[in-house]
Amino acid sequence: MARTIPTPFPDLAQARRSFFEQGGAPVGQVPNAILQSWRRSRSLGVAADRRPSIEPVGDLRLRELRERHERLWQRARAEVEMLASDGATTGSIAILTDAEGWILDAEGSTGFLDKAGRVALMPGACWNEARVGTNAIGTAIADGRAVEVRGGEHYAAANRILNCAAAPIFDPYGQLVGVLDISGDASIAQVHALGLARLAVANIEHRYFDEGLPDCDLLRVHRDRALLGSAREGLLAFRGGRLVAANRAGLALFGLERGELGRASYESLFADAMTRLRDDGVLLDRSGRALFGHVDEPTRARRARAQSAITVSNASDPDAPIFDAAQSAELQRATRVLDAGIAVLLQGETGSGKDVFARELHRRSARAGKPFVAVNCAALPEGLIEAELFGYESGAFTGARKQGSPGLLRQADGGVLFLDEIGDMPLALQPRLLRVLQERELSPLGGGKPVKLDFALVCATHRSLGDAIGDGRFRADLYYRISDHVVRLAPLREHADARALVQALWARIGAGRRLSPAALDVLSGYDWPGNTRQLVACLRTLAALSDPGCDVGTEALPAYLRQPSQEAKPTAPRLPEAELGELELAAMRTALEASNGNVARAARRLGISRSTLYRRLGSDPRARH
Repeated sequence: MARTIPTPFPDLAQARRSFFEQGGAPVGQVPNAILQSWRRSRSLGVAADRRPSIEPVGDLRLRELRERHERLWQRARAEVEMLASDGATTGSIAILTDAEGWILDAEGSTGFLDKAGRVALMPGACWNEARVGTNAIGTAIADGRAVEVRGGEHYAAANRILNCAAAPIFDPYGQLVGVLDISGDASIAQVHALGLARLAVANIEHRYFDEGLPDCDLLRVHRDRALLGSAREGLLAFRGGRLVAANRAGLALFGLERGELGRASYESLFADAMTRLRDDGVLLDRSGRALFGHVDEPTRARRARAQSAITVSNASDPDAPIFDAAQSAELQRATRVLDAGIAVLLQGETGSGKDVFARELHRRSARAGKPFVAVNCAALPEGLIEAELFGYESGAFTGARKQGSPGLLRQADGGVLFLDEIGDMPLALQPRLLRVLQERELSPLGGGKPVKLDFALVCATHRSLGDAIGDGRFRADLYYRISDHVVRLAPLREHADARALVQALWARIGAGRRLSPAALDVLSGYDWPGNTRQLVACLRTLAALSDPGCDVGTEALPAYLRQPSQEAKPTAPRLPEAELGELELAAMRTALEASNGNVARAARRLGISRSTLYRRLGSDPRARH
């Protein structure tokens, strides 16, 4: 919920004058965490009256950062998408950074993304205190705890346009791995932002334990049985009788700090032997209080670790849709086709589960346990897509890595290659991909010996490739190569039993909370233009904003579900793909003219990447004149 922001410290302007102009210490006029951060920022030599010099890194460097932190991204993806979906209606964005403050991803309100870009709050920029001064990301890193920085509390005057709330992310061993931030306009209070950031981080940190910890007895405990299995359960891992890893909830049960990991012993925390928890599901701590739960054995942890090392697609996806009978039958047929060496093409609207279907297809196939390499053809930079896909030798082009790169196609050798949004692949690259698919052999850029490849192919698109062929944007021979078996993923509005699907998803997400019949009716009857992804994000938000064990009624539903428009309202006719494409191009040309030819500014206006804008306009003959 967004509202006009009250001033938590009415003397903020006076506090800034006291600190920045008079060298005073405005104790009590700003939160202590802010004042301490101001002092650190000043000692670091950050200028408060000048815009911080933040230059986002280039596409290649950003991709390297994202690759380095792939493990973090996989664990945070569900929460970032949930918060971004909510941000689209509240005017905020969700940001994920690494432990040094480098922004890996920023998603949410396209309007605020453009405003945030003016102060370089965008992927590829570094927002630690040494570069920017006091801000939620950098201060959360410095303090190691969640923090909110509002408007003029930012050290740099240029950043007073922001309201930010951030929570640090720690791995099981207590090491900082990143920060999750929610940022919005300083004139609007995001009243739940800090709480949502904390809840999202609790889920992310909980997910780090899913793959198991080597040679550890992992205790999953809580004083309330209802919280077992949720992100609020305590997780404590013991190796050789010593506490070596824990989540926040586990540490809080015993009043411990992360610095005590590796030092606290099992005997100092529990009065009962661990066997009692194994046998009876309960044990007493040193204060005589009962804790309920169970133990994950070391052998199970080693097995989970071995599975996760193979490919992340083997891990259960918290956003995975529940497959009904028809979808399961499609999966079974597609698995047989894929195992026979035949390509599979998935067609469906955005959010309909193409990525999840592809990963499940890999998990069920004969290539399970081998690599699953997903390539988003729409997201790769225009100038680098060929090098990223096919690899290159050392010195193949300016900026190439000294040791070269094998390319994404070679990484899929032996496993499954998933080409997502294949309809957005640049036309110039399609013949080379076709040749690789025909010959199962590629030659890296810059020369080098041809390399034989062995992979199963799954492609996906939300576009009508037939229309794209007619418009000259997609090669017919490539289409026939990838479309031997086509699976149409139906949109959520066509689901045979939407009510049963909502109930099944809520049973997984709600953690004991109950949906009122009226709320269930509204959720089941909504059109869900964002399909399963939007529904899951809505349910996660309802769970995050309600207390365990409570009833969730219609008053808790987001505004777009409570509008009178839910009653019989004529549905706008869906335009043919060709007309939609023409409207897209018209919008892009208009944005470019309004931005005086500045492509970066036009892309921010549209909420798309520069490479996508270049690619689409490059295929439009009118844009060349």
